[in-house]
Formats: sequence, structure tokens, C-alpha cells
Amino acid sequence: MLKKKMLGSQFKQLLSGVSDHGTEHLLEVETDLVQTTILLAEAIEKLGNSFLSLHSAISSQQEEIDLLISSGVAPAANVERLKTIQDDIAVHINSAVTGLQFQDLTSQLISRTVQRSAGLREVLNTLELIGNGIPHDGGTDEISNLLKEVTSRLETQSIELKSLLRKAVNQKHLDSGDIELF
Repeated sequence: MLKKKMLGSQFKQLLSGVSDHGTEHLLEVETDLVQTTILLAEAIEKLGNSFLSLHSAISSQQEEIDLLISSGVAPAANVERLKTIQDDIAVHINSAVTGLQFQDLTSQLISRTVQRSAGLREVLNTLELIGNGIPHDGGTDEISNLLKEVTSRLETQSIELKSLLRKAVNQKHLDSGDIELF
């Protein structure tokens, strides 16, 4: 009888410990992911503003260059070189703006990861709830039945979580073209 009491108590303690420690770590993961999203959004906003300012400055510079070219003062070889440089700048700015689109995709992935973490916390809470239902003197048959119940609930929760979260992330902002990952 003493062995039965110890088995039920130990199993209950195990489920509670897994739930408590897992939940604590998942909350930290979620907090880190939310902070990462905020930092990423701020960085991208600053980069976006910098690119807009850069574009404005380059446009002003180009107007001055166009005035010089139209005045006929600049040699033809220099005019061609300036046009090549202008085209290169446009390509680089477009490439940088396209790179900024990955912030949107990254934010979607982080959001999905936070949702998965929250789903895993629910799974851990299920372990704790079922663990609380184990009597201290629970025998192997009773624990076996509870394990089957835990397995069934965990499978159901996993299926629900998978159906909730999409596999693909899609670009939602910056209209320089569409990108889809995964």
C-alpha cells in the first residue's frame, strides 16, 4: 500500500513540476518574442524613414544634375556615366525596400511562434489539471487510465493548434512585389 501512495504522489508531483517549469519558461519565451517584435518594428520604421529621406535627397541631387545636363555644360561621357549611376542607385534602393518586406514576414513568424507557445502552455496546464486529479494513493491502473486521458487530450489540443496556425507567411506591406515563404 505504501508503494501505491508513493507512485500516485510522485506522478502527481512530476506532472505538476513539468507544468510549472514549462509554463514559466514559455512565458519568458513569449515575452522575449514580443520584445523582439517591438524592436524589429522600431528598427524597420527607422530604416524606412531613412530610405525615404535618402530617396528625397537623391531626387533633389538628380534635379540639380538634370539642370547641369540640360544646360549643356556636362560632357556627353559624363552624362552617360551619371545616368548609369542613377540607375544603379534606383536598383539599390528598390532592393533595400524589398529587404524591408521581410520584417512583415518575420513578424508573422514571431506571432505564430507566440501562438504556439501559448498552445503549449495550455497543454502544460492540462498536465497539471490531470495531475491534480491523481489521488496520493492512486495505483498503476488508475495512473494508466489517467495517462490515456492525458494522451488523448494532448492529441486533441495538438490537432486544434495545428489547424489554427497556417504554415505560410505572406507579405502584407510595402508594395514592391509579393513574397511568400514556406
